[in-house]
Amino acid sequence: MKDAGRFHGWFGPRHGNGRGRSDRGQSGAEYAAMVGVVSLVVAAIVGLSVPADEATGLKSAVCRILHPLSGAEACSSGDYAGDGSDGGNGDGGDGDNGGGGDPFVPNGDPFEPARCLLSQDQTKDTVVIQVAFIKISTSETVKLQQWSDGTVTLERVTETGGGVTASISAGIPGLKDWGGSAKLSGTFLAGSGNGGQWLFNGNKSGDPQADLAANLEDAQKFAAYLKANDGCRYQSGYNPGAAMGACSQDAASKKPDLEPELAPDVDITKTSTEASGNVSFGGKFKSNGKGGKDSGKSDGPKDLGKISGEVLSGTMTEDVVVMRSHSGPNAGKITFIYTFTVKGSAGLGGVATGEKMQQVSVTYDAAAYDQEEADGAAHHPEKLLITTSQEAGDGTGIKVEGGANAGPVTIDVGGGGGSTKSQIHTESAELVLDNDSDSTTVEDWLRGRGDAPASNPLPSPSDAAEVPDSDAGPVERLLHDKGKLSRLDYNANTDWWNASLGIGFGISAGQFTLGFKLFGIEITHEGKEQTITGNPTYATGPKSGGARPWVEWKNCTQTKPIPT
Repeated sequence: MKDAGRFHGWFGPRHGNGRGRSDRGQSGAEYAAMVGVVSLVVAAIVGLSVPADEATGLKSAVCRILHPLSGAEACSSGDYAGDGSDGGNGDGGDGDNGGGGDPFVPNGDPFEPARCLLSQDQTKDTVVIQVAFIKISTSETVKLQQWSDGTVTLERVTETGGGVTASISAGIPGLKDWGGSAKLSGTFLAGSGNGGQWLFNGNKSGDPQADLAANLEDAQKFAAYLKANDGCRYQSGYNPGAAMGACSQDAASKKPDLEPELAPDVDITKTSTEASGNVSFGGKFKSNGKGGKDSGKSDGPKDLGKISGEVLSGTMTEDVVVMRSHSGPNAGKITFIYTFTVKGSAGLGGVATGEKMQQVSVTYDAAAYDQEEADGAAHHPEKLLITTSQEAGDGTGIKVEGGANAGPVTIDVGGGGGSTKSQIHTESAELVLDNDSDSTTVEDWLRGRGDAPASNPLPSPSDAAEVPDSDAGPVERLLHDKGKLSRLDYNANTDWWNASLGIGFGISAGQFTLGFKLFGIEITHEGKEQTITGNPTYATGPKSGGARPWVEWKNCTQTKPIPT
């Protein structure tokens, strides 16, 4: 896969140094090629043990994203042409990442963020269709979010994408009789999306808790209106006549008395790459051969099909999202969001899950950015937001697959579902870039220019609260001196189900199976409820000695989430 080097550069160079050195012969090579890769992915993900210097590589990573033709060496040295971003041609919008400072300092500490996310209910439905090596996906994500300042947001985003995918699978040496197998796949997917975010803040009594309850009720009514209005499209074959009009009127009656203050026009472009692996165990069904003793003819047993269950899986993804806001409080802003995620699960029946995410969001003035792009001039970001999260949990779930063979053609049917309870730890560092010096420092860091330590290209929010080391880079010092740093913990419940159908063509060679999918469709539904817990904290300004102590985040603890 062309883009596999990006994953190797971020996650894998140290992992691969000694893999399979003690193995010998064909089975050892197969193990090194397949099970070793999958095991490393799963072990690193489920254990959340990916070292920071291996998991980020932000400077060269962003360079390779924005300048794919410059080459790895140019990106490593910072010697590449142009200052612009190749992603700048896409449109997008962001509901909460605009530039500019926040003058609201109710507790007298300018380092205290104004609000935090109390809870989030999210549903995501995804349909993936594959024809040969071509993959097409569509998804819709709906989020209902409660905030500590008494406001509520409702967000709905639909994404479509297309790309290419390929995979290879192999039997696990020594476990052939158990049907043990491993699979490694890679996908390049480029997509776009659109959606909107509605803000409910019409109830302003001065009591954030009461306002939250009232605004949440309005948001739930508006969500019911949107759902009913969508349903009207399917009535009477999209008949625009009287039946359609009556349906629309009925849907409109579900609106709250106070409609949302704004409904921004949000356009999104998104590019994703993915590498994944899994290990499964099961059994194969074989015939007794075409012939027998009486006929004197026997071609030997033939594979008729299989049934297997997935016990280990791991995925590494990288997303680049470009968002441009056409209306709302962030109108005229363009935001680039770079996200690196590793996640995995283990177990059949009882599932343990883990996920580690690192995200960098950078916001620019859209008009200035476009002009700088046209002039070939350097860009000037207005805001930097770094977010990291770690999630670990367990629950019940199962994912199985059954298949039948008809010569080289295979038919596979899969499905499963489950429920997981997990704990999420999140940290964020927000930096408003209100002068040219700070803006240039961040832009140079993003483009791989300037002086930044290679051992930690992506500073963590917790590290930014410590006294900077002598070798700390300019961005680390800037985050320590001026960044708003916060830490939050959440409990989450996730319910999911999955169904798939595939028709493939393949041949077996020893333990390996080579081939491709003629046609496949996979449908996944996930619902996740996330609620704040623990003691939210933020880092005050630097004290004597330089450290920034963590204290109670009063803007966050003043309001409690409301069950939905």
